[in-house]
Amino acid sequence: MHLRNDRVLILLITFVFFCIGAVAQSTAAPPPNSQTQNPSASTVARPATQGTSSSAATPTSAQTAPSQTPAAQTAPSQPATGQAPPPATTPDQQPAKSPSGQQSAPADQAQQPAAGAQEAPSSEDNGTFVFKKQVEEVALHATVVDDKNHLVTNLDRNAFTVYENGIQQRITDFRHQDVPVALGIVIDNSGSMREKRDKVNKAALNLVRSSNPLDQVFVVNFNDEYYLDQEFTDSVPKLKEALEKVEARGGTALYDAIVASADYLKRSAKLQKKVLFVVTDGEDNASRESLEQAVRRLQEENGPTVYAIGLLGEEKARRARRALETLAERTGGIAFLPRTLDQVDEISSTVAHDIRNQYTIGYKPSTPKSVGGYRTIRVDARAKGYGKLTVRTRSGYYPGQEHTGE
Repeated sequence: MHLRNDRVLILLITFVFFCIGAVAQSTAAPPPNSQTQNPSASTVARPATQGTSSSAATPTSAQTAPSQTPAAQTAPSQPATGQAPPPATTPDQQPAKSPSGQQSAPADQAQQPAAGAQEAPSSEDNGTFVFKKQVEEVALHATVVDDKNHLVTNLDRNAFTVYENGIQQRITDFRHQDVPVALGIVIDNSGSMREKRDKVNKAALNLVRSSNPLDQVFVVNFNDEYYLDQEFTDSVPKLKEALEKVEARGGTALYDAIVASADYLKRSAKLQKKVLFVVTDGEDNASRESLEQAVRRLQEENGPTVYAIGLLGEEKARRARRALETLAERTGGIAFLPRTLDQVDEISSTVAHDIRNQYTIGYKPSTPKSVGGYRTIRVDARAKGYGKLTVRTRSGYYPGQEHTGE
């Protein structure tokens, strides 16, 4: 019996120690449900990185942001891996707010404006640089033809030499590309144009269709007054409607219409390159402005190039022809004097081709623009394989009058 009791006691003591060991092991082991919660936490964190669930992203963002200094360091690392950072607390601890008491989801959103703020000075600097470049440089739009009057379109920067007031200038910018144009169509609407307007309107629309699709175009009809019948647009139907506003009466205030159109370009054009396409059939007899005043306005810095068509009779050809040629040549354009009305449509195609194949040459004047007065310009071109090359561009300018749009 005693032996039996000793055995029972030994067994009892052994059992007690076994229980104590089991309890100790159970307290040291992780909770049985921890393995199922960890995958769930990473699953919630992934949409936070991808931006698909802002509410699910709240716990992860709140746990991650305090561990990074500064907070902006977390933004570049997350998109690079496509994985959210491991949670800093156990799954049972999922605070909905950051230590400051604010919701954590906007914290990630706040990082994006911060990055934009760092880029803004760079963008602003670039914009300022372009603006200064436009102000400091003179931009010329030049057409080059050979001795047979064929366009030459394969020259490089080294082929050109620019002179201002007879002094050679250093070319700082050179391009040969089809750039959009701010184009004004200025059409005579006097009584003598009544039978001509239909073909002239078709030619004007052909010019628009043959030009750069990004051109901005306006329409001015004039007789003894001028009318802005269509502001800047790229809509051919709107331009057609404006051209069809034919009254065909009164006199010819050509110079007034050109000055008003140049002012509109200076005030409203958002494109650097500017052109006026002018069609008339007679001598100016109604303007308050003179030819000299019109030329002066066109020769303000970055003024428009004038392409003119004169449908002139013999009795009024001399003075009218001289006026149109002066307006065109001083600005780098061409005055066309067709013998028949049927040639106008072909001329409009020639003008569009000329505009779209020009060189843009920029230079910073050796004489500061603060020094006033008219400045003459001459551009020469020489290239191997060509004989005499003629460069057509503006003959001069008055500095400090440039309007730099957007």
